[in-house]
Amino acid sequence: MKIAVYAIALNEEQFVERWYESAKDADYLLIADTGSTDKTVKLAKSLGINVPTISIKPWRFDDARNASLAYIPDNIDYCIALDLDEILLPGWRAELEKSFEAKATRPRYKYTWSWNPDGTPGLQYGGDKIHSRHGYRWKHPVHEVMLCDRIEQVEHWNGLEIHHHPDSTKSRSEYLPLLAVSVQEDPHNDRNAFYYGRELYFYKKFEEATVQLKRYLALPTACWNVERGGAMRLLAECEPESKEVWLKQSLKESYRRESLVDLAQYYYEISNWESCLEQAKAALAIEEKPLDYMCEAEAWGGKPYDLAAISAYHLGKLDLAFEYGEKALALSPNDERLKNNLDYYREA
Repeated sequence: MKIAVYAIALNEEQFVERWYESAKDADYLLIADTGSTDKTVKLAKSLGINVPTISIKPWRFDDARNASLAYIPDNIDYCIALDLDEILLPGWRAELEKSFEAKATRPRYKYTWSWNPDGTPGLQYGGDKIHSRHGYRWKHPVHEVMLCDRIEQVEHWNGLEIHHHPDSTKSRSEYLPLLAVSVQEDPHNDRNAFYYGRELYFYKKFEEATVQLKRYLALPTACWNVERGGAMRLLAECEPESKEVWLKQSLKESYRRESLVDLAQYYYEISNWESCLEQAKAALAIEEKPLDYMCEAEAWGGKPYDLAAISAYHLGKLDLAFEYGEKALALSPNDERLKNNLDYYREA
């Protein structure tokens, strides 16, 4: 089995050595530089990494990734698209051997995208950026995906893990205009429609986000109930006068912890303590954490316990408030508010 690890880069000198150390067991390493002015190229070459220069103007991620993929030798079996702010965990090659033995064209693995303040994993989902050398290409200007091209795709899950450790100062300002290009190019693509509506929401363009998210829900291809439920949760924020309606609709679409915690939060805000406790307990009753990108760390951390504790206190259920307060603090041990709340419950 021959493996290539490849990336695109622009001024990523701070990550080059860490990236190399995690990927150096590969047979071929490639960083396609897109115009760095720092020491990215010099440092990468000093480590023996292949560093071609590519020029993509106007910029789009799919063209850049396809250009970098074209530099990978023909005799490679698997390609790992590993961004400079990502690392492969030790033992990854042995795990990939299992997918090779299974004749997989698309190995799958666990991907940790974000981290909680205490260093524990936040958002985790199934990664899909490892692929056979031939029969795949990237598509979409941003939030690009790897598409199968005239081969039969075979997926195989292994124990390989990739961790994302991003530079929090890095701007994502190019995402919104590129998503606008995505929906112009392919207005019927439900995934891009959702991402565009979500990005508009992130930018607090709530009226535009509402239009795009409703357009997404109306698309005949928008069939993934989990993502549809996520769109309804965003609409609950865009249209606060209809928040309860949207959140209940989200639960009908996809019964998830995230929607239940949002609904509990809504009842907390209007001091409906019985409903707040009911929804928080319902959230906690869901114990199996899904491995998809709609899974949010907050819903699987201390928040549902915190909401349950506060509502139980207001209902006079002091022992229950203390019990839930302890569990909330255990998940966020440095949170001063939770510490003070627990002292308050104890005293009560």
